[in-house]
Amino acid sequence: MGNGFVRNNVNQFAIVYRFIDFLIIQVSLLAVGAAYSVDMSVHYHLLGLIGSTTYLLSAELFWLYRSWRSGTTKELIFYTALSWFVSVVVVLSYLFLTKTSEDYSRVVMAGWITIAPLFLCTWRLAMRAFLYNIRRKGFNSRSVGIIGMNENAVELIKELKLNRHIGLRIGGVFDDRDVDRLAVPDGVTIQGNLKDAVAAVHAGKLDQIFITLPMTANRRIEQVLHELGDTNAEVHFVPNFFMYNMVHSRLCNIGNMQTISVFDTPMRGAMTAIKRAEDIILACAILTVIAIPMLLIAIAVKLTSKGPVIFKQNRYGVDGKKIKVWKFRSMTVTEDGDTVTQATKGDARITKLGAFLRRTSLDELPQFINVLQGTMSVVGPRPHAVAHNEMYRKTVKYYMLRHRIKPGITGWAQVNGWRGETDTVEKMQMRVQYDLEYIRNWSLWLDVKIVIFTFFKGFVGKNVY
Repeated sequence: MGNGFVRNNVNQFAIVYRFIDFLIIQVSLLAVGAAYSVDMSVHYHLLGLIGSTTYLLSAELFWLYRSWRSGTTKELIFYTALSWFVSVVVVLSYLFLTKTSEDYSRVVMAGWITIAPLFLCTWRLAMRAFLYNIRRKGFNSRSVGIIGMNENAVELIKELKLNRHIGLRIGGVFDDRDVDRLAVPDGVTIQGNLKDAVAAVHAGKLDQIFITLPMTANRRIEQVLHELGDTNAEVHFVPNFFMYNMVHSRLCNIGNMQTISVFDTPMRGAMTAIKRAEDIILACAILTVIAIPMLLIAIAVKLTSKGPVIFKQNRYGVDGKKIKVWKFRSMTVTEDGDTVTQATKGDARITKLGAFLRRTSLDELPQFINVLQGTMSVVGPRPHAVAHNEMYRKTVKYYMLRHRIKPGITGWAQVNGWRGETDTVEKMQMRVQYDLEYIRNWSLWLDVKIVIFTFFKGFVGKNVY
C-alpha cells in the first residue's frame, strides 16, 4: 500500500477565509479614518499591515482556519476575538516601543479596535449560517456509503443524522455477511455487499466511503481498499478507537512511519506557552484581588489554633512528579505520610475556622502561589494526597492518566459536582472520568467556561467537609 501520512482536518477554503479576514481588517481601518476625516498616511497603512499580519498568525496558532463543521459557535467567536486581542496587543506594543502613539488619532484607533472584531465575527457567523442552511436543504452535501455493519457504524450513523448541517447524507450501508448475522438497528437497511458499494460509486451514487470495519480485520480492509482503489470515491477509515480510553491522541512520525499516540497530553509546543500565559495572567489578577482576604485568613488561622498558617502537602503533579501543594491549615494535624485519612462529616481534626474555610474553598487560595511557581494550573484535575494516589491507581482504571497535565485549583469534575469526600470507589471513578474528559477536550474556551462556572457552583459542595 505504500507509505503515507495522516494529516489534520483543514478547511478547503482556508485561503479564502484568510484573504477576507485580511481585507476586513484593512477596510475597517480605512472606513473609520474616512468617517472621521483623517488623512490616512502610510503610517496608518503600516499599522493596518501589522494588525492584519499578527491576526493571521494568531488565528493560525489557535486553529481558526481549520474545518468548523463540528465546532461550536461560541468557540468560533471566542477564538476569533482572541486572535484579534493578540493583534491589538502587538499593535499597541509597537506604538509604545516606537513612541509614535501621538501620531495616530485615538478616535480612529479605538474605532478600528472595536469595529474590526465585530465584522470578523459577523461575517463568519453569516457564512456559517448560510452553509448550515443550504446543507439542511440538501445542497452542498455529499452521499456517503458505510462499509461494515457494527457498533462503529451505528455510532457513525447516529452522528450523521444528528449533524445534518455537516452536509453528509447516508447513501447506503454495505456488508459482505448475511443479513441474518448482522445486528441492524431500526431505520437502517443493508444495501448490499462490497461489490454493490463499488458499483454504486461507479454509478455516481456515492461520493464518499466510510470503512467502519474493526482494526483486526486486516485482510478485509485490504480487500476493500483494493476494490475502492479503482474508483474516484473519497475513502475514510473510521477506526474503532472508542474501544480505548484515548486521553489525547497525537500523530507522531518515526522516520517514514506514522504512529498515533493515544495517552498523550494536549500541552505541546505553543499550547504549553498559551496555557502558561493563561495561568500567569489569571493568577496575578486573582492574587491582586484576594491579597488582603488572604492576609486576614492567615491571621485568623494563627490566632484560633496552634500550628503553621500554611500546610504544604506532597501531591503528584504533571507526569506523576511530587509537588508541594499549599493550603491554609484547616486541621489540628498536618498528615502527609503513607496513610492519610480523608476528612469526613463532623471530623474532630477540623478546626471551627477550618470547617468554614473548607466548605467555601478558601483554604485553597494559597494554591495561586503554586500556579505562579509553575507546579499547578488554575484549571486542571485536582491533585490528591500521595497516599490516596497510591490507593486509587490500583482500583480506578486509567487513574494515573490524570497526570498528563498539571493539576489545577478548579476543574471540570469540580464544576460538575464531583468535589469533596470520595468515600466510595464509584465517586472517584466519576471524578477521574470528568478529569480525562477535560484532558481529551482541552481548549482555552473550556478553561474559560470552567473558571466562570467555578464562581457560580464550584466553591461549595454537599460532600465538602
